[in-house]
Amino acid sequence: MKPEEDAFGQKLWAAYKGEQVFEIVERDDRYIDAMSLKGYFSDYGEWHTIEQKGMEFVKERVLDIGCGAGRHSLYLQKKGFDVLGIDISPLAIKICKLRGLNKAKIMSIEEVNFKSDSFDTIIMMGNNFGLFGSFKKAKRLLRRFHKITSEDSLIIAETRDPYKTDNPAHLEYHTLNKKKGRMGGQVRIRSRFRKYIGRWFDYLMVSKKEMKKILEGTGWKTKQFIDSEDAQYIAIIEKVT
Repeated sequence: MKPEEDAFGQKLWAAYKGEQVFEIVERDDRYIDAMSLKGYFSDYGEWHTIEQKGMEFVKERVLDIGCGAGRHSLYLQKKGFDVLGIDISPLAIKICKLRGLNKAKIMSIEEVNFKSDSFDTIIMMGNNFGLFGSFKKAKRLLRRFHKITSEDSLIIAETRDPYKTDNPAHLEYHTLNKKKGRMGGQVRIRSRFRKYIGRWFDYLMVSKKEMKKILEGTGWKTKQFIDSEDAQYIAIIEKVT
């Protein structure tokens, strides 16, 4: 990734230095959303209850995909877990190391390709099930994850049911997606910050029914769901042997 494309990392870096910044996300239909970056640096006590519950399932060697500023990796490392945090953003990884994460590597989800039996848990927190991008890509990567994990491994993945909304812009986007042969919650977005503009990429949000369909034939199945009071939820996904 070119430095000028790391808009997400630049935002994190500004926040790390104490600046008050917001995350600006642009969708390909010109819809703009803005969110606070405080969550990326939050401590365990500030997390949503479903995130806290999700961490109870973590075991042994952990791969944190899309680790951001490292809040989950750092928490688990302090608990004694062997954690590797990966992120496509070079600045995010720099921040993780400065914050004390022992093992952090610049790597996209597409580049994940470790030896067999390398991890016992894969976490995809902060809506990072979305990094699968599409139905087809998710199936391909899940099969790869099956190869690099131990026999009784788990994936702990956070996402959002895109259909639990009454926002007309989102509902219209779902309809357009389906006309294009895409999943309703498959959004094409990019990150923006000051003069920095990130690359367009697909980000996938799914209902529980859609997630189960994606998992079919990949060697994984849902063990249980951890629900919130709104559309947000975490899936505990277990390996099928």
